[in-house]
Amino acid sequence: MHAPRVRTVITPESRPRLGAHVRLQYDDLRGRWAVLAPEKVLWPDDISTDILKRCDGTASLYEIIAALIRDYNAPEDEIGPDVMAFLQQWSDQLLVRCEVEA
Repeated sequence: MHAPRVRTVITPESRPRLGAHVRLQYDDLRGRWAVLAPEKVLWPDDISTDILKRCDGTASLYEIIAALIRDYNAPEDEIGPDVMAFLQQWSDQLLVRCEVEA
């Protein structure tokens, strides 16, 4: 019998990283980045790839969003909710894991 899975809720303090069996890898043949996961290959777009590259488990979501705002010169109210929703979806699919400082 398995314990019920508890959904991780992404917060600005979360420190996302790719799951243990998930890799972000550049495909030279196709000239784009791929996410390799057990029995899955995903082809994120350029912005998704940029977000995933920043998910190293050390930067908080708040820091990731701040860096994206700076790099893309975009308003926080547009980027923040989109990045949070993106990472929540990936977390729900167990492709991204999050650490939260106590």
